[in-house]
Amino acid sequence: MSKIIVTGGAGFIGSTLVDKLIADGHEVRVIDDLSAGKREYLNPQAVLYQIDIQSEEVGAIFKKEQPEYVFHLAAQIDVRRSMENPVADNQINVRGAFNILEQARLSGVKKFIFSSTGGAIYGEADEVPTGENFPPYPLSFYGIHKLTFEKYLHAYFKVYGLDYTVLRFANVYGPRQYKGGEAGVIAIFTDNAVQGLESAQYGDGSQTRDYVYVDDVVRALCLAKDCSYQGEINIGTGVESSLLDVRQAIEEAISEPLNIKVLPRKPGEQMRSCLKIQLAKNILNWEPAVSLAEGILQTVKWSKEQIKK
Repeated sequence: MSKIIVTGGAGFIGSTLVDKLIADGHEVRVIDDLSAGKREYLNPQAVLYQIDIQSEEVGAIFKKEQPEYVFHLAAQIDVRRSMENPVADNQINVRGAFNILEQARLSGVKKFIFSSTGGAIYGEADEVPTGENFPPYPLSFYGIHKLTFEKYLHAYFKVYGLDYTVLRFANVYGPRQYKGGEAGVIAIFTDNAVQGLESAQYGDGSQTRDYVYVDDVVRALCLAKDCSYQGEINIGTGVESSLLDVRQAIEEAISEPLNIKVLPRKPGEQMRSCLKIQLAKNILNWEPAVSLAEGILQTVKWSKEQIKK
């Protein structure tokens, strides 16, 4: 079994990954400043270093722990916030990520697995579903900064031989999801639904996304640790689901209609987003196992449990 550092390991995807790694017998160290993550999500068998990924203390952690693998998930995740403050987004998603990468190199890490974005990196692609070879022209600073760090990883592999794999996620959803930002639409609608609150729908609901369940994403991350592939792999479902599809699935899960307030479509909102996943099937022998209906059912169940606490 291996010693592994997970940045962002108290967050939505990160904490779910940490649970799986520990269940598989690995020794896990978490770097998370808890600005978005929650201490209660953190597996008690993981050791937490509560610091910013930009901190100089990162070097001392790597020197002490000597990890074999790094999963880098810590990030500023809100696309809209990246547009409001691109400098801050760059500091976290590029400079902070680079700090983790450099310390990984200096400590002799075997492999670096990076959680990137498929939803934001391709921009308004005229190929839907979109494959990894489609030219990435992001429309957000968030997407630009994720793409920038992908290039750093490639350079580090070519120059220093540091092995890596990038997973470009579609819209991940499920238990523990942060209830904000575009990617959190299922979390927001689900949380409001179980509390009987109103949700805002921008536009007619025809906009599509590729919604992939968190357990499927974590399985892909674990497979990426042991694969031999230096490049980018889409992780999604290959299926476009509209906001109206999401609404219907939530209504079926709670057995009642949602309370929806329809507002004008937001200017510049991407109307379609979906990822090709053939490469994930070929390289990782991975494909999603959880349907949208089943995933939303599990998310609703978790949300109800949170309200009871």
